[in-house]
Amino acid sequence: MKVNQAEFIISAVGPSQYPVDALPEIALAGRSNVGKSSLINRMINRKNLARTSSKPGKTQQLNYYRINSDLYFVDLPGYGYAQVSKTEREKWGKFIEQYLMHREPMKLLLHMIDLRHPPSKDDQAMYAWLKHHGVPICIVATKADKIPKGKWQKHIKIIKETLQADKSDPLVLFSSETGMGKEELWSVIEQRIGYAASGEQADKAGNAADKDEVKEPSIDGE
Repeated sequence: MKVNQAEFIISAVGPSQYPVDALPEIALAGRSNVGKSSLINRMINRKNLARTSSKPGKTQQLNYYRINSDLYFVDLPGYGYAQVSKTEREKWGKFIEQYLMHREPMKLLLHMIDLRHPPSKDDQAMYAWLKHHGVPICIVATKADKIPKGKWQKHIKIIKETLQADKSDPLVLFSSETGMGKEELWSVIEQRIGYAASGEQADKAGNAADKDEVKEPSIDGE
């Protein structure tokens, strides 16, 4: 996907603040400091659009970023922050659960796992919950640049085995520093939201209007 425009829209604290234009939504979930904001910035070729919190684990908002007029990235609060109270975690869990179970435009959940470490209990619980409720998942193994290339497959195997990952769930090795995995992840997202199909329909319409004009899908490279 060629990103021509990307903008922060809102930090929503409830359904009444969610966008109403029905664009597909790609949600991002993971432990605090797993690199969600960095991934968004890399995917849209911006350095500082996605916001990071000065107090990890405290944010209870869904940060919406509109990409072109095609989709939203929805940054969920990071989980697993030790200093968050049990009451706070329960409140926060219900907030995320409501979104994931009832938000119709949400088409895919990017479940982000730090490649350097085995998935935590929170990671495992989140993945099991998502599978139980039938939420579409793409596992994103972040910070791949921090691990020697020769050890990537070992760490990927640990992630899959610890999560008991479904073979049908794509897993993308990603680095926000180098851009590795960016095109692959866009491909997964485009397939999920039907972006390629929409592009083909637009091409046919354009060719019908002007047979001399040939349009091809564009991929945003580095």
